[in-house]
Amino acid sequence: MSRDTGIPVPLDVTYSDDPTVVKRSAAEDYTNHVVPLTWRSSTRSLSMAWYSLLSGMFYLVTAATLTATVGAVDALIGIVLACAIYGVLGFVFSKFAARTGLTAFLFSQRLFGTRGAVIASIILAATGIYYAVFEISVAAEAFHAYFGWFDLWLWYALVIVLNLPLVMGGVRKWMDKGNRVLLPVYVIGLLVAVLVANAGNRDAFGWIRQVPAGPGNLAAPGWLYVCFVYLGILVFVLFTMDFARMGRPQDVRVNGLVTFGPLFYVLTLLGNGLAGILIAYSGKFLGAASEATVLTTIVALLGGWGILFIWVNQARVNAGNLYVASINLVVCFRKLFRIRLSRIGATLLCGAVAYLMILTDVPSYLLLALAWQGVFVAGWIGIALVHIAMSRKSPGATLPEFRPGRLASVAASTWLWVAVSVLGVLFNQYGGAIGRTWSTPATLLVAAGAYAVIYRRQSRTVVLRRQHDPRDEVADIWAARVKCHVCAESYAAVEMDRDPRSTELKAICASCAGLSREFHRACVAEHESRQRDPAAGKRVTT
Repeated sequence: MSRDTGIPVPLDVTYSDDPTVVKRSAAEDYTNHVVPLTWRSSTRSLSMAWYSLLSGMFYLVTAATLTATVGAVDALIGIVLACAIYGVLGFVFSKFAARTGLTAFLFSQRLFGTRGAVIASIILAATGIYYAVFEISVAAEAFHAYFGWFDLWLWYALVIVLNLPLVMGGVRKWMDKGNRVLLPVYVIGLLVAVLVANAGNRDAFGWIRQVPAGPGNLAAPGWLYVCFVYLGILVFVLFTMDFARMGRPQDVRVNGLVTFGPLFYVLTLLGNGLAGILIAYSGKFLGAASEATVLTTIVALLGGWGILFIWVNQARVNAGNLYVASINLVVCFRKLFRIRLSRIGATLLCGAVAYLMILTDVPSYLLLALAWQGVFVAGWIGIALVHIAMSRKSPGATLPEFRPGRLASVAASTWLWVAVSVLGVLFNQYGGAIGRTWSTPATLLVAAGAYAVIYRRQSRTVVLRRQHDPRDEVADIWAARVKCHVCAESYAAVEMDRDPRSTELKAICASCAGLSREFHRACVAEHESRQRDPAAGKRVTT
């Protein structure tokens, strides 16, 4: 006989949201939980929140720089190819996130185990803060140069303080409403800047004849080189999951095509890129474009309205950056330090860390750090894509196992991910032009291929074989709310588990389960007991 850990007490089930949970989620956005169907956002609301990431000087500057490097035609071909790649990835991952309600971290638990998954959250939290540091520093320097008031360190602090309120309320409470107001200001400001910059230009299409400034050492055709450069922001795919989990299942096609897919990237990469090329070309600094030169040009063209445009630009993009950083910082504190940090507290901490990084000149090292993290992200995406594709025909494929009490601490794919990514980083650092150009796509492809080889074996070892699943005890795992015996709050049955530490096997939510090492040890002990019993049935899951 297999070891039976006890007799489960009946679940405390309701079919309405817990008022305490709903009140807290106005700011928390179910950071440590599956997003229930009742908390999903409309397409309009979700798109306004996500389109905060449409802003950013990076897109303008990168396109202008690449045009001078490879020529306008190759630059445009590369940008369009990047839009196509990101459009497909955005569609796939947004659909998956809406169907499962999972953050990138919760999904990573299935891929890498409960402890291995924290690597993804560390990368996301750090990347969100790094991106915010860039935008904060550039905007503060522009304000300081224009107004001439105060010391620069005060402008850094002021910009951060102005950013935080837009993030604290979460997607539904503030981000969608705030960005709904700011989006038209950004779009109109960018269009006016382009029109004013080219008002006296007699050769309006001269930029399209731009040829490379020199031969260059690109280690790839110009158009492919441009596409690979844009793969440096693959972290957007993980960002997508943290936003798209808020989408309604019936909206997956619209969100996949419009909100997170092709349309978003056409506007973000191609639209912003064309604007950056035109502004840089009119100012005759196409080959020496930087965030500083673009911002200086915009302020010179628009005056005080240019300053408003800069603030709107960085406020919008930092809303997305700090939101992703905050929800993943919450996860890091829970998994690494067993500390319950609120998302508002995490947002404040992100702002403080960003401020300290600016003052200590850490930004001078950020480009290197982002390059390394980009390689790790490429490995994650390769593994995740293979898992989604190969698990489609498996029993239970509609929902991957993500509950802490049903998964091993560290999966074999964790070591695979780390090993392939480290090799990718070394290739990037020491492979010369070839390494800098090919390290990201190479890491993605190698990680995907290696995971495909170990997928079936890993599926048998990472998922724990346990009895008494609350999902089998309710009629609808999404509609039923089950009370957790630890926090005394009710969450969707889809994330609930039985606690083997008590003979009554009381219900426990995913968040409380993830906080307790004793809980996980008890779950592993139950699994090992069943492994020793050949009569114990196997539970197949994805």
